[in-house]
Amino acid sequence: MRLKNKVALITGAALGQGRAACLTFAREGAKIVAVDIDADNGEKTVEMVRDQGGEAIFCPCDVALERQVAQAVAEGVEAFNKIDILYNNAGVLWRDRDFEVTRTVEENWDRVMAINLKGPVWVCKYGIPELIKAGGGSIINIASISALLGFTTAQDAYTCSKGALISLTRSLAIVYAKHGIRANAIHPGPVETPMQKDWDDETKRQIADWVPLGRIGRAEDIANCALFLASDDASFITGQEITVDGGIMVKGA
Repeated sequence: MRLKNKVALITGAALGQGRAACLTFAREGAKIVAVDIDADNGEKTVEMVRDQGGEAIFCPCDVALERQVAQAVAEGVEAFNKIDILYNNAGVLWRDRDFEVTRTVEENWDRVMAINLKGPVWVCKYGIPELIKAGGGSIINIASISALLGFTTAQDAYTCSKGALISLTRSLAIVYAKHGIRANAIHPGPVETPMQKDWDDETKRQIADWVPLGRIGRAEDIANCALFLASDDASFITGQEITVDGGIMVKGA
């Protein structure tokens, strides 16, 4: 029960890494404010949390829209009286629309930035005052090894949004440290989630061969790292980046 009596607002909670985080955090005692644009699957996540004995509410929200994020935070506070953890997980990776800069379309670029970067900004804008009221807390931003590596098949909007999220994390860590707020980033490697639905068996085999530990990541791998960062076990850790990639960054090319 490492998160007993804590309230976690988790974006992108409908599927994949977000759903895994909701279930993992709830098992450790947290009350969950599940935020997502996908209402059907978001409600399913809440149902799953409740089925395992936890408490959760669902807040339909497009994180790119400031007013909707403000409403989600307000609903979370109304339901559970406070927020202790902000988990910025919501993101998009569009292989069919996000390319290298010479093929970048402004509309697609702006939408990726709005979700992947502006979303965490709005969550922090409205969530941090609640963390301050609670006496401190933890911010967890999901970045990516794509922010650390160059790939021949580029998704430059995604890559740039995650790189900017690293800088935001560092700024949050310093500015709000005096309030007992910690901010850290996680860089997932390849993780099998609905976002990767286009991976066929051969692609999965190739990715597993690329990873030194010999397998593709699971959503729970990221959630378990986030659990540590959200808990008091990480009370002296802030402004850091933790890479959860099975050894890819150590191996290099």
